[in-house]
Amino acid sequence: MSAATVTAPRSVSLIKSPTAAAPPTVTDPALVKRAVKAAALGNAMEWFDFGVYSYIAVTLGKVFFPSGNPTAQLLSTFGAFAAAFLVRPLGGMVFGPLGDRIGRQKVLAVTMIMMAAGTFAIGLIPSYSVIGVGAPLLLLAARLVQGFSTGGEYAGASTFIAEYAPDKRRGFLGSWLEFGTLAGYIGGAGLVTLMTPLLSSDELLSWGWRIPFLIAGPMGIIGLYLRMRLEETPAFAAEVEKAEADRPKVPLREMIAGQWKALLLCMGLVLVFNVTDYMLLSYMPSYLTSELHYDETHGLLVVLGVMALMMIVQPFAGALTDRVGRRPVIAAGCAGFLFLSIPAVLLIRQGSLAAVGLGMAALGLLLVCFTAAMPSALPALFPTRCRYGSLSIGFNVSVSLFGGTTPLVVTALIGATGNMMMPAYYMMAAAVIGGFAVWRMSESAGRPLPGSAPSLES
Repeated sequence: MSAATVTAPRSVSLIKSPTAAAPPTVTDPALVKRAVKAAALGNAMEWFDFGVYSYIAVTLGKVFFPSGNPTAQLLSTFGAFAAAFLVRPLGGMVFGPLGDRIGRQKVLAVTMIMMAAGTFAIGLIPSYSVIGVGAPLLLLAARLVQGFSTGGEYAGASTFIAEYAPDKRRGFLGSWLEFGTLAGYIGGAGLVTLMTPLLSSDELLSWGWRIPFLIAGPMGIIGLYLRMRLEETPAFAAEVEKAEADRPKVPLREMIAGQWKALLLCMGLVLVFNVTDYMLLSYMPSYLTSELHYDETHGLLVVLGVMALMMIVQPFAGALTDRVGRRPVIAAGCAGFLFLSIPAVLLIRQGSLAAVGLGMAALGLLLVCFTAAMPSALPALFPTRCRYGSLSIGFNVSVSLFGGTTPLVVTALIGATGNMMMPAYYMMAAAVIGGFAVWRMSESAGRPLPGSAPSLES
């Protein structure tokens, strides 16, 4: 019997569910903590790269693109960054079904290797002045590797934690996945912010920009070590035991057509989650600088401060979802963005540090309603046999179509209409779609995952 689980007596009283006839799984708290750490570290590494790339984009434009136009260089740099979003759904379609076939742990080890290799490789690419057009092509190739691996990362990590966690603590434990996201972004952006005054412009341009990317190598080795030490999740192990031989393959068509209602709910929830996420963490610094002519350094520091506040609140909000349910917390976030987006953006437009900080903090605390609840709510939409695959597809398609395009769409809307309140209207529209998805979803707090036995904590 696995050290990760033991089987409780059949006389234990269970919540009625499709798997109520099966004995419950009793989890080992030490192994659950290891699983959470290993999963969250991968998410932290993904967003470490995101923070580094976003904050050092101007320097990367000078290193990899020859144009003397700073705007063209920046657009080219972000074009390479955006290319990763195009291959995310492809990565999800490959890694998701594979995770349902051979196991979550094995696939998450592969995605960790690919993410670390892609980020580390960027730090080794010669500049345009050395190898010419090969430099931006290698940068694009590294970004595509990162994007492809990311397609299997979030869905796999959230599935891994959800399947390891006891039913009554799934929200709290799942919230640490997004804690890793915030920690990674703050680590990457903070490192670049710290390096900027310490290095001269020439030092940053010649070799300093490589340091944050090269750090991904050791981080990847640590993450891989943690993930390789883990056993397969109890839920997946139970699915394998049901089959006399190998794990039966679930066709990609079944993951989509057979789960279309859950996929639509997933995409609606991910839409409001990621539109508001990318609006706050990616677009708002540019909005403060380019549209409101706010000091760039102060704008970045305000965003980092808001993220630090979110990190503090995150575990408590995750525990709250275990007590009151995922639906009320997500619904509160949708209602908040619907009714408070305009006041928050009006505050931000005042321009003073206090007003900007208050408006950004309000949006950040509303976003915590999603970051705390989604890692446990999304895996519960799908049965164990196709959870990784269906969630990967729904999550990555929604992120690519709506989340990653948020800065571009909002900038275009402001340019077309001249209306500086477009960020608020866009978040409000997303909140309406998310609210409808919450209305249609079932509550999952304190209940077994679909297709799995109840999970208890020893």
